[in-house]
Amino acid sequence: MSDPTRPPGPRIIAIANQKGGVGKTTTTINLGAALCEQGQKVLVVDLDPQGNASTGLGIETDDREYTTYDLLLGDVAVTDVILSTSTENLCLIPATVDLSSADIELYSNEKRSFLLHDALRQPALDSYGFDVILVDCPPSLNLLTVNAMVAAHSVLVPLQSEFFALEGLSQLMLTIREVRQSANPSLRIEGIVLTMYDARNNLSQHVEADARANLGDLVFTTVIPRNVRVSEAPSYALPVLAYDTSSKGAQAYRALAEELVKKNDQRAA
Repeated sequence: MSDPTRPPGPRIIAIANQKGGVGKTTTTINLGAALCEQGQKVLVVDLDPQGNASTGLGIETDDREYTTYDLLLGDVAVTDVILSTSTENLCLIPATVDLSSADIELYSNEKRSFLLHDALRQPALDSYGFDVILVDCPPSLNLLTVNAMVAAHSVLVPLQSEFFALEGLSQLMLTIREVRQSANPSLRIEGIVLTMYDARNNLSQHVEADARANLGDLVFTTVIPRNVRVSEAPSYALPVLAYDTSSKGAQAYRALAEELVKKNDQRAA
């Protein structure tokens, strides 16, 4: 039974697409940084064994004493796995390659789909005052991704503006529907954001037209352009908003954050 005296918890958004290389981690890092610029306090949960969100936020492998693996399968408090980053009000629960074995180990746990859900609702999190938790999912529809969807209020889907982009989306939507029917009835699709968009390219325009025709208002108005500054920023362990604050990529992620907040404000009204 929920405690009526506890403050409302943060909004949890899973950033998922089973296709790799679509901009999940880039979107997680930069959307988080853009929300922080708006005065929100954000926690990024790196749920990808590659640990790219952790690296992209400047947390070296040697500094990841406790990780999402420990949070899910170890007897480690959530407060022990949260790290600060160089971006003000942006914190991280890091990941390492250890997480790659978690999917197998989870199968023997009877609460296997709810481990992240329970971890992110520990009363110990209240003192941080997070407004939003962004979960960077692995590029597959495995038990880690299911954990993220069971824990989340919504799923944000980065969609690469390239051929075959829409083909894998039906399987992702099916997984979301199954999670909704079995474990998280209130889960909804936060929206679909077109990434790596090149306005000069007919294919990008075609993918956008196709996505908007098929998915309507689910597609964010904001599109994320293909931008060299966005690609360079992770090698400096910075969000693009800090690496080149006036770049088209930084401006696009600010616009996405504004659109996301506005959508949620309208839903809450």
